Amino acid sequence: MYYNLPPHLPKSPIYQKALDIFDLSQNISIYLRDDLSYLKHNGEEDENIYVSGDIVQQSVSLGSEIIKVELEHCKEKKHKQLYSLKRLTNRLYRNCIKLEKCNSNGKDYLPILRKELKVFKKLQNHWALTL
Repeated sequence: MYYNLPPHLPKSPIYQKALDIFDLSQNISIYLRDDLSYLKHNGEEDENIYVSGDIVQQSVSLGSEIIKVELEHCKEKKHKQLYSLKRLTNRLYRNCIKLEKCNSNGKDYLPILRKELKVFKKLQNHWALTL
């Protein structure tokens, strides 16, 4: 992993929010997995089981993308990394909306994750201006 992290990064609000989003998405995915892992009557699996895994993978990537931006020195590359982080955040938000339509009791927790993502987006915009 990254060993030369800037000393302020673990305490920064955006990084802390990314960790919170990861914890929340992981717990939601575990809860959804139990409901979505059963086969349908025709023997097919629910396609939303993969989307629940995607939210975990994408939320893990939030932290690593923040680290990449912080460690980048070239301004142009930093802006590309910021754009990548923004796209990742939007994809995660869209997957939350997609999962809210699934047949599970866990979908009730997805609005909480979306609310946290909205806060993250505001932090992200402010953080991008400070770089």
